[in-house]
Amino acid sequence: MDIYLQGLLWVLGIGIVTGGLTALFHRWTAGEGRVLNNEVVGGVFTIVGGLHAVLVAFVLISLFDGASGAHDNAQQEANALVAASWAADSLPDPARTKIHELAHEYAMTVRDKEWPQMRSGQLVVGPGEQQLAQLHTEIAGAANTDDDWVKDRKTEASNELWQVYQSRQQRLDAAGGGVNAVVWFALIIGGVLSIAVAFLFAGARGAGHIVVMGILAATITLVLFAIFQMQDPFTGGANVGPDAFDSALARLG
Repeated sequence: MDIYLQGLLWVLGIGIVTGGLTALFHRWTAGEGRVLNNEVVGGVFTIVGGLHAVLVAFVLISLFDGASGAHDNAQQEANALVAASWAADSLPDPARTKIHELAHEYAMTVRDKEWPQMRSGQLVVGPGEQQLAQLHTEIAGAANTDDDWVKDRKTEASNELWQVYQSRQQRLDAAGGGVNAVVWFALIIGGVLSIAVAFLFAGARGAGHIVVMGILAATITLVLFAIFQMQDPFTGGANVGPDAFDSALARLG
């Protein structure tokens, strides 16, 4: 099911259910007593709703930064791989040819094997780590010469490969991370408490309270759905793709 349709169904569903419960609440309770408590309820709602809003804001900002960071990190990994391969152009054969082949194979592995595993929430397995180890061996084992330019290119290839290692580890750490269970507990309970306190408000007309409660519940559901979809940068709403490695393969030839 489309992510936007899922979100719409959740938002409308929770909003309608909450509006219905509010209507029942009005039938079962005396409005006069609730009106007298509006000032007290307002103070409690300000504290509970305010704390929940702050928590939601921090989580959403963190997730947006994480998605942006995952995209930038993938670009950095792919660019460093290309730079390592290009730096090897000055190395003597057979190391040069082998490094080019391994760089191309690694980019293919990340795009065609590791990315589908990250999108499905699976543990990333495959030859990617071994291919990087082979790249390191080939660069380190390239024949030494007295040419300073060749020495510089060999050092550059090693440095770029180290950047690939670091970016790869950050990518794997980000995949399947999600929001901590304790944070989810606080988000859900905070939302429920905010709605529960708002039930105790009473206005001049019950219909107005029903609409307000439906909107409040729908809004809380919307932000929780957004958090759920953004918690893994490689799935759901974030869905960072392997575009960087498509570009890398095009440059590697």
